[in-house]
Amino acid sequence: MLAQLTQLVQEFGIDAVIKNEAIPNEQNEAVLKETSSSIFSSLQKIANDVDLSQIVGLLQSKDIDKNNPAIQKITNEVSNSLTEKLGINSTTAKSTATSMIPKVLSSLINKANDPKDTSINLSGLLDSLTGGDSPEHASIMHAIGTYGIHFGLDQNSDGKIDVDDAVELTKKGGLSGMLGKLFGK
Repeated sequence: MLAQLTQLVQEFGIDAVIKNEAIPNEQNEAVLKETSSSIFSSLQKIANDVDLSQIVGLLQSKDIDKNNPAIQKITNEVSNSLTEKLGINSTTAKSTATSMIPKVLSSLINKANDPKDTSINLSGLLDSLTGGDSPEHASIMHAIGTYGIHFGLDQNSDGKIDVDDAVELTKKGGLSGMLGKLFGK
């Protein structure tokens, strides 16, 4: 996912960074790289620290609302990162982040929700944000998918354990609630 995110930041960074006279040309590449990294880490924090339904809601939305708390949090974190790590003026960093974040996330979300675009999907995106690409996570998720229906984890009764079920379970106690239910605690 980070590669796709970096590509989108490069694409939308042309106007916000490269053509921005307030950002020195020798810092353009560093600003784009830091923006990608900061967006990804911000999304990870939201996915891990907040109710998973907030990140799923963001990723399933049709339009990016700049007033969405998740968007504001990401914008602030990117802006702060550009200022602290690269010494970019705070006003310039804030305007750059405000200009790019909605475009980058909107494009990322559109790609994830487009069945014709196989470069990224919602499930893969969530796995990337929650550490789902590790072998340990894969075996746990396989067990949950295989046996979870028998333990009442299929929250929407569609015959499979998926992101929608995870969202419902996080509302009822998060990962510990889900695992507790799986293991009878």
